[in-house]
Amino acid sequence: MPKIVDHDKQRMLVAEAAWRVIRRDGMEQASVRNIAEEAGISVGSMRHYFSTQSELLLYAMNLVSERVSNRIQHMSFTGSPVDNMKCLLLELLPNTDEKLAEMEVWYAFTARSKTDATLKELADTVYDELRLAVGYVITHLIEHDLTRPNLDIKLEIERLYALVDGLGIHTVLRPDQMNAKLMDDILGVHLASLCR
Repeated sequence: MPKIVDHDKQRMLVAEAAWRVIRRDGMEQASVRNIAEEAGISVGSMRHYFSTQSELLLYAMNLVSERVSNRIQHMSFTGSPVDNMKCLLLELLPNTDEKLAEMEVWYAFTARSKTDATLKELADTVYDELRLAVGYVITHLIEHDLTRPNLDIKLEIERLYALVDGLGIHTVLRPDQMNAKLMDDILGVHLASLCR
């Protein structure tokens, strides 16, 4: 009887192998051969799941975005509006080992997207979604009548967007200087500065 293969599960395992190669050796080493070896399958077998390296990298990049979105969709908001929004923002940041791995891979993909049109469209989409999430935080605080009067909404969305992105970059580049508690504290101070 032929062996039954769960193709979706196998594609995810290959994508996770790509993440490990990228984190350990850099994007330039994320060849089909190296990823196949990391996944423990032959190059020929890998072609059953991904016909090109770009297709594999796009899938692996999209997997990062899907995991973040899935976590956010399953959040339960039980605190104050400010606490809930801080929790939402923290979900976007690398404050656990798993999320740090995702963020390291995401930034490698983002750098690659500057020269790979296949990846650029997804990178742009995800950054637009990040801006929307940050915009939601600001408008949520306004709707609950918590913000300072005359708040410049567009400016505050851009400022918070830059803060969240910067915290992520700092954590990836300098994990010895940026940690989960410090990210939490910084977001707390920033959100408090927006409020009355």
